[in-house]
Amino acid sequence: MASALGRLARLSALRSLRAAPMSPSTGPGRTGTQRRSVVTTSSGGILPKPQKTSFGLIRIALVVVPFLYVGTLISKNFAALLEEHDIFVPEDDDDDD
Repeated sequence: MASALGRLARLSALRSLRAAPMSPSTGPGRTGTQRRSVVTTSSGGILPKPQKTSFGLIRIALVVVPFLYVGTLISKNFAALLEEHDIFVPEDDDDDD
């Protein structure tokens, strides 16, 4: 996660450095065309493909399972708290007619 944030910060810094200055022909009321050089270098060379981080089932499970467990614990404790204070207590209906 930290490496992804670092790459994002570097990418935004590169974008701000590579932004084309407004040309003198663009004054008030005129729109200038901005140049994007995310895929090319300043000399015009094409940058290599970025590294792709694959998210396999193991990585997804490592994130989902702990949060499901914590959510289950929170809901179980909250249900016990509600029952303890008689806020929500299911009634026992005996239908032995």
